Amino acid sequence: MQYSDAEYFNLSEKDTRIATAKRQQKVPTLEQIKYVINTMSAETEIDCRNRAVVAFTLLTGARDSAIASMKLKHVDLIVGCVNQDAREVKTKYSKTFNTFFFPVGKEIRGIVAEWLSYLRDEKLWGNDDPLFPATRIVLGPEHQFAAAGLARDHWSTASPIRTIFREAFDRAGLPYFNPHSFRNTLVQLGQDVCQTPEQFKAWSQNLGHEKVLTTFLCYGEVACQRQGEIIRDLAMPQKARQTDANEIADAVLRGLRASGVDMQVK
Repeated sequence: MQYSDAEYFNLSEKDTRIATAKRQQKVPTLEQIKYVINTMSAETEIDCRNRAVVAFTLLTGARDSAIASMKLKHVDLIVGCVNQDAREVKTKYSKTFNTFFFPVGKEIRGIVAEWLSYLRDEKLWGNDDPLFPATRIVLGPEHQFAAAGLARDHWSTASPIRTIFREAFDRAGLPYFNPHSFRNTLVQLGQDVCQTPEQFKAWSQNLGHEKVLTTFLCYGEVACQRQGEIIRDLAMPQKARQTDANEIADAVLRGLRASGVDMQVK
């Protein structure tokens, strides 16, 4: 056996490029997510929990495995912060970091606050109780297992969270987006609202990324539609330059008037 014999089983460069090509990833818009949350029922405590899970995922961008293991003490509503302590929360690579609530709307934060208030004030649960408890299963009157409120236990896996997302998007008549896709939505939001490198660095850290490059390479892909808009806008540089010149001229005139210079034409 020679080295060239083993090389025979390797893919060609063409096949390798096809296999490793990066496809366009579908990401839910902020409006789609809010629509799904607004269409979710809030009649039972299980319904309220399910709605709060989706809202909390958007508010914090936390991974589903971390959300399934969080306790009430990890959320500080006053500061607007979640302490993802790797000693108790199942974070990626066992990293410990703080996540502050993303600016996604007061109604989203209100849903999470209402859920926390329900657990603490009505059910009288404490700091070490689960933030999103599992469903309590009992034997029903027809000798079949049925849901009967909430158990005072954590979910053993994140699979129930993904099931909640799937059912919520199906009921809203939208294609299914998993919990992790919300992180891509938040990155796109950050690209729109962040004005300085420092702001985007803070946004990146809020997602648990140690390097901004991770946010850009793994989540910061420009959507195909937006890519087309940018390229089309770049095809009209003359209009852009004229707009910039007018803005500069207006700023100069305002500065002269403010300094008391008489700009009246005689």
